[in-house]
Amino acid sequence: MAKIKDNTVQVVFISLLLDLLAFTMILPLLPALLDYYKEIENDQGLYFKILHYIQSTRKFFNAPDKVCTVLYGGFLGSMYSFLQFLGSPIVGALSDIYGRKPLMLLCSTGIMLSYLLWALSYNFTIFVLARFVGGISKGNIGLSMAIVTDVTCAKTRGKAMALVGIAFSIGFVAGPMIGAFFAWASSNNREGAWYVIPAIFALFLAASDLCFIALNLRESLPPKNRALTLKSGISGAIAYINPIDLFQFNGVSGLSIQDKKSLRVLGYAYFMYLFLYSGLEFTLTFLTHYFFEFTSMQQGWMFLGIGLVMAVLQGCWVRTIPPNKTKSTAELGLWLVIPAFVCIGVAENTLALSIGILLFAISTAMVVTCMMTLVSRIGPENQKGVITGVFRSLGALARSCGPIIASLAFWYIGSRTTYLIGAIFLVFPPLILQSMKSL
Repeated sequence: MAKIKDNTVQVVFISLLLDLLAFTMILPLLPALLDYYKEIENDQGLYFKILHYIQSTRKFFNAPDKVCTVLYGGFLGSMYSFLQFLGSPIVGALSDIYGRKPLMLLCSTGIMLSYLLWALSYNFTIFVLARFVGGISKGNIGLSMAIVTDVTCAKTRGKAMALVGIAFSIGFVAGPMIGAFFAWASSNNREGAWYVIPAIFALFLAASDLCFIALNLRESLPPKNRALTLKSGISGAIAYINPIDLFQFNGVSGLSIQDKKSLRVLGYAYFMYLFLYSGLEFTLTFLTHYFFEFTSMQQGWMFLGIGLVMAVLQGCWVRTIPPNKTKSTAELGLWLVIPAFVCIGVAENTLALSIGILLFAISTAMVVTCMMTLVSRIGPENQKGVITGVFRSLGALARSCGPIIASLAFWYIGSRTTYLIGAIFLVFPPLILQSMKSL
């Protein structure tokens, strides 16, 4: 089977693109949203209760007062990622039993509900509830990877995974630009519930995604390839969310000793990489704003450049990498991210910063796509959903912790020291991956 079956990968691509456009458009709006809820909440509201703890943390690390909003945004982002960590492996496991499409529809419905709650969020508590519902429903990303795995073979899987990577690149370029447009349009009129219009637009994108999936997505996991049951009992449920069990892939059954060893190696390398990467990536906006005095527009151009480099590389090169070169390409990407963060950390002018950002974009285009391709080759067909779910969950756990640790280090020991220490620890992921046999 050298060809990809039917048009399922294209359907997944469009679905992911609609989902990511809605997901990323809130990012430029978040500071203004937090300022809005700060104005309308009284001192006893949820906003100020959380702010009290953030202020205490800021004072302890001697960070400037103006970063409180950024730290607040980091808290919400970490909460969102932590909820993904809880939901992804369970959603993946359920899809192995009941099929991919029903769980995709369930996740898409939850995401749509989260944007409806955002549109109705006349106070901060409802807004947090919206983020909670959205985070716990974000298992659709892992499901998309499982669907791609179902309908491809070893020869076509890398190409299909690269197409998924392109959807991420486009989504993370176009989505924030849409959000920036809404931020600009509402900048002179922040009276009343100005956030309703962008929230309704996100709701429209999510509803379109739900309808598109319902009408076009074919079930990719035939009944004969499905798992019979989840692991039984409370101990079985814990295996899908307990970090120790996740790193050991204990929620996956039917694995050979070599497959389990390979998954564990990939899991350790992926978690350490994303923990360090996501933290340094999150503080990049601090660095460019406070030390290079980038405006919001300049930061927008920076992320546009990153996204375009990633999209071009994934579309023209990564998707053509032969199966026997996937692991070595992932290792190369892991090595490239080290000089990227060294250049960014020691940069004293925009040229050095630009070189580091270019290396950052190149390595990012290579690593995640290739590692997801490697994961998709391991394990029995009736466990692909839980395998990709666990892998995505490990990534979400890393993303929930990394930005908080890196932000605190950024303000406590300085940007240069933070980036150089991060670069030193980034030596370990490629070394860990090298210990795995080629797939």
